[in-house]
Amino acid sequence: MRGWHIRVRGLVQGVGFRPHVWRLATQSGLAGTVLNDAEGVVIELFADAAAQARFLAALRAGVPPLARIDSIEVTEIYALAPKDFTISRSRAGHANTGISPDAATCPDCLADVFDPQNRRHLYPFTNCTHCGPRLTITRKIPYDRANTAMAEFSLCAACRAEYEDPADRRYHAQPNACPDCGPKLELVDSAGKSVAGDALQKAASLIAAGNILAIKGLGGFQLAVDAGNHAAIARLRKRKHRPAKPLALMVRDMAMAENLVQLTGIGRALLQGWQAPIVLLPDKGKLAPSIAPGQACLGLMLPNTPLHHILLQSLASPIVLTSGNLAGAPQIIDNEEALQKLGQIADYFLLHDRDIANRMDDSVVQMVGAAPQILRRGRGYAPAPMLLHKGFNGLPPTLAMGGDMKNTFCLLGQGHAIVSQHMGDMDKPDTQRDFHANMGLFRQIYEFTPKWVAVDAHTGYFSTRMGESLAAKAGLGLVRVQHHHAHIAAVMAENGLPPDAKPVLGIVLDGAGYGTDGTIWGGEFLRTDYKSIERLAHFPAVALPGGDKASQQPWRNLFAHLRAAFGAGQSPGLVLGPLPVAAELEAKPLQMLGQMIEKGLNSPPASSAGRLFDAVAAILGLCFERIAFEGEAAMQVQALAEAAPDEAGYYPFYGSGLASWKPLWTGIIADLGEGVPKSIIAKRFHNTLNRLIVQTAIKVSGRASATQVVLSGGVFQNRLLLAGVKDDLEALGFTVLQPEMFPLNDGGLSLGQAAIGALRP
Repeated sequence: MRGWHIRVRGLVQGVGFRPHVWRLATQSGLAGTVLNDAEGVVIELFADAAAQARFLAALRAGVPPLARIDSIEVTEIYALAPKDFTISRSRAGHANTGISPDAATCPDCLADVFDPQNRRHLYPFTNCTHCGPRLTITRKIPYDRANTAMAEFSLCAACRAEYEDPADRRYHAQPNACPDCGPKLELVDSAGKSVAGDALQKAASLIAAGNILAIKGLGGFQLAVDAGNHAAIARLRKRKHRPAKPLALMVRDMAMAENLVQLTGIGRALLQGWQAPIVLLPDKGKLAPSIAPGQACLGLMLPNTPLHHILLQSLASPIVLTSGNLAGAPQIIDNEEALQKLGQIADYFLLHDRDIANRMDDSVVQMVGAAPQILRRGRGYAPAPMLLHKGFNGLPPTLAMGGDMKNTFCLLGQGHAIVSQHMGDMDKPDTQRDFHANMGLFRQIYEFTPKWVAVDAHTGYFSTRMGESLAAKAGLGLVRVQHHHAHIAAVMAENGLPPDAKPVLGIVLDGAGYGTDGTIWGGEFLRTDYKSIERLAHFPAVALPGGDKASQQPWRNLFAHLRAAFGAGQSPGLVLGPLPVAAELEAKPLQMLGQMIEKGLNSPPASSAGRLFDAVAAILGLCFERIAFEGEAAMQVQALAEAAPDEAGYYPFYGSGLASWKPLWTGIIADLGEGVPKSIIAKRFHNTLNRLIVQTAIKVSGRASATQVVLSGGVFQNRLLLAGVKDDLEALGFTVLQPEMFPLNDGGLSLGQAAIGALRP
């Protein structure tokens, strides 16, 4: 009989796609079969051409919530047709399909959990094909139960009946379980001794009483305290050595969120989406400032697992929910390790007996205008493959190692880019081990054998050294990619630009990146395509006295900027006059620092936008001595500026353009001397930087021969600056590209490295 071999590629495994196909076919009275293999889903459909066309139209129109179709290939066949339509067993083969990200609890499962008549009433591991763990339990593909952390939990008769019924939404839901056959909770104290009673109810009461609770979440341990308990928050910060970094909050429902933050339509959609990220939203000031010191926004998320839903239902207040780790180390995923390493932080532990196969941090998203912007890509988003422009098809498989901060790695091949979840900063041995383990797992899952390895051009990066070693041992090609080139190429790739795309004008603002001339870059205007960059303009280069110490102590940058602007012969006391900050600065070892700069000793010049923000923060009295976490000073300057009126004005730069920051500093010092509110000064600084960037873009766009502008780099996480520059450039007729699904910061580097590396040979 006439039939059709239909190959479907995309995110089509573990998301209820096969039962969706089965229902479409059986409802239409069609015969055939559907199965998973390592390339996606294969359908054999027996029908005439008209029925086949109707079937494919319905298939495209009604994909399950977590599914994504990238392509459908149809080949005509002639074979003996079966009597009906069936779902066949998965078959192995070379991996070329996506693993769905972990998904927050769907409404149907939530209804089951809170239905007293349902057999899953208050069961914390309830899930179906529309929600629940995916990557965090996956050990290899095909995505079948035997290849996941659920393999050791044998299905009871009732769960097996659901699992084997194509009409049931739990058909082949690999984590399917119930209280009779699935994972179980246990509440213990910091010594590992069991606590009697219902684990979740007792855990809720312990949080309400001011205790710190360690929770084994979907992708790792989390630390929870009552967000309304100032003493508990202070104790958590002290024990975790996290004095100032903002803490995320989990709220019970949208009503609780509405009470705490200002919500717009996009904010609501992000909070309630199946990805359930942490969303940065304007703070209404209802909670203690100690949750997010010096910030204008709170990071909120809704419960993303039944466990969290049940826990929050028993609490009257939101909870602080932060990563269960030691300072700078990856999230802990093992019960015994958690008891050992978090025993000095948490008072109690809510454990369960299902392994976490893959560590996964919460994703963090903010809004810039009406568009979302991912700041950290983890649960809910990673590792969904990104379909590249068709021009990338057939290019050699390339492994990109990312940077040393906010690290991710990327596997590029078969026209897709698979970017890992957020790994963290590579200066910690635990993160390095985590990187090794995850990269090995991804290569195993995707059966990925690279021909090229792409690394950052900075030879001191751990990720670079690891890539060099890997390439040397395996005889692979090595491609060194300039840091800011990778930033721009990542945005180009995400926006679907082809390999032969015309050059764009790339504007990259960040802390530091190794430049092609051997100096440190960080405020760049670049003519860029995938294969080359040309530096057209840049921020004035200012010394970093003390090298890396300058990124930790903003006063160093203030001194260097004042020295560069007003000359070595002008002491800060003379320049700043009676301002209080003058005495603070004069108390520092400025003579020694001046000599270091003069002699070029551990004081490299850098066009860093990040250090400019640090210097402005210092003169405003923000984080003068040191920062407690990366970006703290810049975030506080931004928060100040967002509190000022839009018509604050800007500082004239007297046509000097990027020749010197002297006009900027002259204006700031004058304003401080006249008692202008610091929020106004911060806003004028932003407005000045905005105008300077736009005017420079206009000047160099002719040399770039570009009408498309790419904005990237960690400093552009500043939503005030990003929105202002974008709006002004678009008003002038430029097409502005920015990332949404991958971070502007170094978390997006690996994608750009991979795109450049695949095209370099």
